[in-house]
Amino acid sequence: MKKIRVAYVCVHNSCRSQMAEAITKTIASDFFEAYSGGTETKPRINQDAVRIIKDLYQVDMNQTQKSKLIDELPETLDVLVTMGCNVECPFIPCDHREDWGLDDPTGKPDEVFLETAEIIKNKILSLKARILSGEIQIKKD
Repeated sequence: MKKIRVAYVCVHNSCRSQMAEAITKTIASDFFEAYSGGTETKPRINQDAVRIIKDLYQVDMNQTQKSKLIDELPETLDVLVTMGCNVECPFIPCDHREDWGLDDPTGKPDEVFLETAEIIKNKILSLKARILSGEIQIKKD
């Protein structure tokens, strides 16, 4: 089976979407090709998110990822996940799109980042299960 191309999109591509990309690559790289992007970028990824992901998954996002624009996403995506930025995302073609409605943990205590990381992990596993069960239809190449 081909890997499902999933992209996580948020305004600045500096926190939630970056966390989702890193977590997906760690827990579900056998199933997903993960990407992230934003409608704007930041000079660097949120350093609290970097620290939390490094503690939880031993992944240093400063080394493996960078803040990117949605223009840098692959041309063909299977799934697009918006993180809940309360902005209208531009049209990006895909087979399935959903919004996870996550609050931005920026500037909040570590517990909020940890909770956000746990929610993201559970949503990734749910997304995978829904695709495998056929609840979400992905076109086969």
